[in-house]
Amino acid sequence: MKQEIFKIASNTQIAPAVYKMTLLGETDAITAPGQFVDIKIDGLYLRRPISVCDLYGNTLTLIYKVVGEGTEKLSESRSGDELDILTGLGNGYDLSLAGDRPLLVGGGVGVPPLLWLAKELKLAGAAPTAVLGFNTADEIILEDDFKKYCENVVVTTVDGSYGIKGFVTDGMPADYSYIYCCGPEPMLRAVYGASETSGQFSFEERMGCGFGACMGCSCKTITGYKRICKDGPVLKKEEILWKQK
Repeated sequence: MKQEIFKIASNTQIAPAVYKMTLLGETDAITAPGQFVDIKIDGLYLRRPISVCDLYGNTLTLIYKVVGEGTEKLSESRSGDELDILTGLGNGYDLSLAGDRPLLVGGGVGVPPLLWLAKELKLAGAAPTAVLGFNTADEIILEDDFKKYCENVVVTTVDGSYGIKGFVTDGMPADYSYIYCCGPEPMLRAVYGASETSGQFSFEERMGCGFGACMGCSCKTITGYKRICKDGPVLKKEEILWKQK
């Protein structure tokens, strides 16, 4: 983990309540797709964790949704503004287990963290397929970006306004070597039940410190309690224990 000052290069709305922010700064602590950063917001005590969407040199790309006061303030940031950011947080995805035909499944703002993963998998010689799920066509993001790195990109919408009507599980192919998944917990549960291979699932939890000190995001796994911010957010399929509904 490192604390760095980043300069905002751009901050633009790309879908209803969804923004894409590019930042310039020292990125050497960010080493794996699936990691996140923690952004200090002026006037607020807790930082806001945002997953890394992409990384190229000293350019960091984040995509976030406005869901509260913190992200609302973040959306008002302008080019040239500076942000205090903790970088290199979380464990990220392990690419060594992917095999030759990995499947990437994301829903909503769980889609962006899979983009850098798709790029790295292609560079490693794999041929990934991506299934991206949204509620409606207006919410679709990054489809063309994923097409640069994936053999096939499937988009599902709950209302059927674009692509396959239904959920991400309706768009999952029958044959793949491994699965990577990121999104809200109901989606993760559904993909877990539908998947037939081993895999890695990235979880969303409310975080306090973001680096494992406060224990506020701990969850029970097969191997004991783990902190989503420090030992996660990525958990292997075999260690997941789902909370009782």
